[in-house]
Amino acid sequence: MPIWDVTLPLSDETPLYPGDPPFLLDMYRRLADGAGSNNSRLSMGSHNGTHIDAPLHFIDGGGSVDLIPPEALVGPCAVVNCGQADLLTREALETLDLAGRPGRERILFRTKNSEWLSRRFDPAFVGFSGDGAEYVAGLGPALVGIDGPSLDPRGTAGHPAHLAILASGTIRGAIEWLNLAGIEPGEYELICAPLRIAGAEAAPCRVFLRK
Repeated sequence: MPIWDVTLPLSDETPLYPGDPPFLLDMYRRLADGAGSNNSRLSMGSHNGTHIDAPLHFIDGGGSVDLIPPEALVGPCAVVNCGQADLLTREALETLDLAGRPGRERILFRTKNSEWLSRRFDPAFVGFSGDGAEYVAGLGPALVGIDGPSLDPRGTAGHPAHLAILASGTIRGAIEWLNLAGIEPGEYELICAPLRIAGAEAAPCRVFLRK
């Protein structure tokens, strides 16, 4: 049974959203230096690489990442191909027949971001318009994800996509920086395992798809 790892590896070469702290791995104890073991210390932003946003990211008093229920993170999933769309508007998303699609309890959106996502940051990345995010939220999934650095296109005033999705009351989290290159659209089982960081607005996660 094939399993796909759709997680970006974390290293000092992982693409960054401008302004985010870089990932650093400090091997503070080394066997090569005579220590009894290898031990490392990590420094990173909670939005580095593949990560999940909890409602707290944009909703004051919203749920933190440790409160996302496991049943939202594991289960049937639909991967949808958004083609070469520059913006995920309601009009563009309505052509995908999401309302009748099996697995829409969890929806992952593959865009043309997948062509470059693992190698660099592109400020013209594809995200959701406000009405597009409202449309997705209205479908009532428990989880959404995108192969882009953010739900909102860079420079969008007021972050309407984040607000529509994270304040929906039904969507428990939003995965960003998914590596969906080579993933065919269709039905999968999703396994998303974020670090259980108490009180955090986001956390890095490992994400698998299985047919």
